[in-house]
Amino acid sequence: MPQDLEKAYDPGAIEDRWAAYWVNERLFEVPSPESVPERDPFTILLPPPNVTGRLHMGHMLNQTEMDILTRWHRMCGDTTLWLPGTDHAGIATQMMVERQLAGEGKKRQDVGREAFIERVWQWKEHYGGAILGQMKRLGASVDWSREYFTMDENLSVAVREAFVRLYEQGLIYRGKYIVNWDPIQQTAVSDLEVTHEERAGKLYHIRYPLADGSGSIVIATTRPETMLGDTAVAVNPDDARYLAFHGKLLRLPLSGVNGGAEREIPIVTDSWANPEFGTGAVKVTPAHDPNDFAIGVRHNLPQLSIMDEAARIELPGSPYHGLDRYAAREKIVEDLRALDLLVDVKDHAMAIGLSQRSGAVVEPRLSTQWFVKIQPLADKAIAAVEQGHIKFTPEQYAKTYFEWMRNIHDWCISRQLWWGHRIPAWHCEACGQITVSRADKPASCAECGSAAIHQDTDVLDTWFSSGLLPCSVFGWPKHTRDLDIFYPTSLLVTGFDILFFWVARMIMLGCHFMLEMPMANGDKRTLKDAVPFREVYIHALVRDADRQKMSKTKGNVIDPIEIVEKYGTDAVRFTLAAMASPGTDIAFSEARTEGYRAFANKIWNAARFIFMNEERAALGGVEVSRNTLIDSFGPDENAPIEARWIVSRLNHTAADVNEALSEYRFHEAANLVYQFFWGDFCDWYLEIVKLRLDFTENADKRAAKAALTTLLATFEAALRMLSPFMPFITEELWHALYNGNPPAKSIALSRYPQPFDEALDLAVESEMATLQDLIVNIRAARKELEVPERESVPVRVRTTHDNSFGDALLIIQRLARVSTLDPVENIEGSGIRSTPAFDVQVVYERTVDVAAERERLTKELAQFEKEQANAQRQLANEGFLAKAPAHIVDGIRKRAAELVILIEKTRRSLDQLG
Repeated sequence: MPQDLEKAYDPGAIEDRWAAYWVNERLFEVPSPESVPERDPFTILLPPPNVTGRLHMGHMLNQTEMDILTRWHRMCGDTTLWLPGTDHAGIATQMMVERQLAGEGKKRQDVGREAFIERVWQWKEHYGGAILGQMKRLGASVDWSREYFTMDENLSVAVREAFVRLYEQGLIYRGKYIVNWDPIQQTAVSDLEVTHEERAGKLYHIRYPLADGSGSIVIATTRPETMLGDTAVAVNPDDARYLAFHGKLLRLPLSGVNGGAEREIPIVTDSWANPEFGTGAVKVTPAHDPNDFAIGVRHNLPQLSIMDEAARIELPGSPYHGLDRYAAREKIVEDLRALDLLVDVKDHAMAIGLSQRSGAVVEPRLSTQWFVKIQPLADKAIAAVEQGHIKFTPEQYAKTYFEWMRNIHDWCISRQLWWGHRIPAWHCEACGQITVSRADKPASCAECGSAAIHQDTDVLDTWFSSGLLPCSVFGWPKHTRDLDIFYPTSLLVTGFDILFFWVARMIMLGCHFMLEMPMANGDKRTLKDAVPFREVYIHALVRDADRQKMSKTKGNVIDPIEIVEKYGTDAVRFTLAAMASPGTDIAFSEARTEGYRAFANKIWNAARFIFMNEERAALGGVEVSRNTLIDSFGPDENAPIEARWIVSRLNHTAADVNEALSEYRFHEAANLVYQFFWGDFCDWYLEIVKLRLDFTENADKRAAKAALTTLLATFEAALRMLSPFMPFITEELWHALYNGNPPAKSIALSRYPQPFDEALDLAVESEMATLQDLIVNIRAARKELEVPERESVPVRVRTTHDNSFGDALLIIQRLARVSTLDPVENIEGSGIRSTPAFDVQVVYERTVDVAAERERLTKELAQFEKEQANAQRQLANEGFLAKAPAHIVDGIRKRAAELVILIEKTRRSLDQLG
């Protein structure tokens, strides 16, 4: 006997319990690598959220899709590993702790580096696991025994090894280059960590006098504050306006300190100078602009830095010393105006770079940094995708990937932070040389042997360590059994926003390092087996209901935890899955979620109906033994139509869902399950099977038992089919169905329904579709004729095939409230409804509103004719016929043939009205 269920479905009453059960029972841990079969397991890596993070809708979509796939693969019998972890998130985490210190009136410099790092670890232990706690509550089926943190000791060893190897291979170097500088965090940030925003700015025209006093040249700039660092003015060599100025010297305005002489700078010719921009003459500040830096290298110009780490002017003795860059701009413009050197100021739209973390306007700054020579790594990563070893879904992202990878710049990997993986390089105070070492601290300088060495103060870019995760989490640089079994991973599910931050870097680092590691059998590893994953699925962006991007500024951010508390986790998961069409953003709607909460109610009530009837059966002496696998279950050909039909529909749906999930069509898979459970099972099958469940003394107990057996087996299999999408309600009902003693510890460890060919019966599905259509049309006709709901009426029907409905007669009579069903050769009169398969007429004495009936038929005819015209247009389009899938074209042809019949019938009905 099944367990009793509460009358009302309450997700809050079951979800915490099952979430804790899955974790406490350690249900999703993979067996030891030694026991994993040789065939490929399904391995997936969670994009590690920052320890500073809280769950947002993007996370929930990402994790819902991963969990659906992981649960599905596990239920399909694959060895399945979903690895969870968190990222130390250098800049973000340091910001959090610095804010905490600021609340105490301190800066990190006040406590010192070691004490600050200890403070960060304390913060991480106290706050850092919040997002993983949310994942546990939402039922993510990860292997928690393998949880990692990117600063774990074993991962730190991998990071150090990767750095040293790349350095030894000549692929890491140190040098002075222009970087994006965050003046709030006071660190370099990569191009990918900079967002661009168009803002209104100004274009300043400034007169620079010639050193010989013979005239002047007018330059155009958007940043007059950097003129203090100018070392040249550039003009295009082909610009005829400036031919006479080539090679001359200028006096740089405002460059004199305390009344001293102004610096003299040359006029150089360079093709970068655009004659169409401003005046065609541009100032060159090599230490504060990447393009000017390149000009400076070409012309061997000095590189004069004029700003400190906080973007304040750093020119002791200058009247601008200590001023913020924007305050300096105002004063410089004011002084130029006073000297009559400001020629013009024009409005000018500018693309401003903003640091993603702090929101500060980034400052291009000449700085000594560590870089990865990226092209050798990029070449392998490009080949891996070109040769098909990694597949992108949707496919268009491969094109985006190639465009970026083929125009890639060297990667600045150093950050001026205290929190992160310290760069394993030691500077010698005696000879100035750098020693890069795998040791925690080398004993002495590798060049001169001096013990007076100190470690580089910079840390590595967070993406350097996370880029190694697909191999480092399995033990690299050691050759482990985990690497042999679980690498490459099967799939990466992620968002477009980290395609280059993370995905591309994992491919580059994975291909580079794993090519050096042999296979388990000792063979040399090929590029195919060096890639970090076989497939990349890029999921959509979750927007608000109006398709606007969510932002705190707009006030339209949706908190998934609030929605979960309101509707339940299963409803939110199903909403995201049902809207997750590859390549299409999701307009998240609470109305949709409310609808799927109603879907959960429907499932719950169906279970209560089934359990109630099983109790009635037991009281009536009918006992049913459950068959837990619908794969091997199928009624015989003598079973009632609804039994043969529901089993066929279940198998049909299982086949389609399996195919959809294999191609990441989450929306299609979710909607297939929804249509089966709500439409086929609840709306039709349950209503029909009620007619068979008679457990009275004189009933045919054998027929009733057969009906109940089919009902239970179908429901049990439907729960398994739904389980990856709605794991909580299915777990609760599955355990209740087995009275708390199921064949496995969890429905997630049972078998996913697989199509059973012998149970597929397309003929019975077609027959049932006609039957459903007939009942729907009779109900519609009753409504039009205003037949009282409980009154049964006679019905006439003319079909294009056998007029006897056999065991379906009872179904029609009960579900459409029909007293008699009379097959006839011809039907005339009003109230006729037609389909290609039949004409049906409800016989009911009521004055027919001829005008209304004519209006209804006229509208129906217009709709049919419009649909026919569209079908004919498509079938006449050779381009469409060549590109459209065959089943689509066949469907249009079939419908076009049906429309010919429907149009003829509707016209005949109109003629009969007179």
